[in-house]
Order: sequence, then C-alpha cells, then structure tokens
Amino acid sequence: MAPAPEHDVTRLLLRWKDGDQAALNALMPMVEAELRNLASRYMRKERTGHTLQPTALVNEAWMRLAQEDDRSFQGRSHFIAIAAHYMRQILVDHARKKNAGKRGAGAQVVSLEDAVVSSSQGSRDLIALDDGLKELARLNERQAKIVELHFFGGLTGDEIADFLSVSRNTVVRDLRVAQIWLKNYMTQ
Repeated sequence: MAPAPEHDVTRLLLRWKDGDQAALNALMPMVEAELRNLASRYMRKERTGHTLQPTALVNEAWMRLAQEDDRSFQGRSHFIAIAAHYMRQILVDHARKKNAGKRGAGAQVVSLEDAVVSSSQGSRDLIALDDGLKELARLNERQAKIVELHFFGGLTGDEIADFLSVSRNTVVRDLRVAQIWLKNYMTQ
C-alpha cells in the first residue's frame, strides 16, 4: 500500500491539533501500513520468542502519539519520525527492563546498520545504540536527529533535509560523521 498523500495527512494532523478527535480516527488507517512496516523492520531480527510483536509495538506507539501534548506535527514525515522514535523508545525500555543488572555483560561490537536493522545480539545492542544516540544528541543534536530519522524513521535524505530545513548535502555529511562517531562510541 502506498503512503497516504502528504497533504491529506497534514490536514488531519492540523485538525487533530485543534482538538478534533475524529481526525485522529481518520488518520490511523492512512498511516497504519507505514507504521506496521516500521515495526516489522524493527522486529524482523529480534530474538525468536520476543514478547513484543509488530502489532503490539504499533499499538503502543499509537497510544503514546494519541497522548502527545505537543501535536505540532509538520506533516506525514514528521509524524512518522515521531512514531519511529516512540517505537525505538518502547523497544529500548523493554530491553532495559529485561537486562536490568546485566548491562554490558558479554556485549559485542556491531556496526550501526547491524544494530538498527537486526538485534541478533539481543537487547544489549539496542541499549548501547540508544545510549550512543543520547550522547551524540548532547554533543550534536542535529546529527543525532538525522540518524534517528534515517535509520529509525525510514526517511530519505530529501525528506530529512526538508524536515530539518537544511540541504541534502548537509544531511549526507552529518549522517556520515554521526555513523563514524557512533561506531567509535560503541566500540569503546
């Protein structure tokens, strides 16, 4: 299924922002397939028997989005990016609870792409990546946001550039620098 047209989603987001709950109900079917694809991508390489399933991940993210106080979404891309952020946080929170007291025990070094696309080493990689992204955000918020939008939100370079009001070249450069920084962080 093709993503909903940007203008339709944006129109509904604006109505929702103004308090129209019916707009929220109309929005869900328009973005549901995209959110399920994101959740499936996150969950595809999780360990067998993971207690979270893509549908549960989408539902939990949707509940958090519905409770969002700041509903100033700038359009479909921004909404999907926020949903992706929530999904990542849900998985990280789940992993932190699972690994309470075991942080770092037996952790292996993985590339950023491997940590994002698959979690064969389990939740420790996701936690390490989340910690790295938080530290990167402290040092360079834009670079951390670009990584999150690209790897977790599935946004293209052009969509990220438009969303952040920077050039595509800036996105490409910042993404490269951030990947190197995160790789170094995760190997320490």
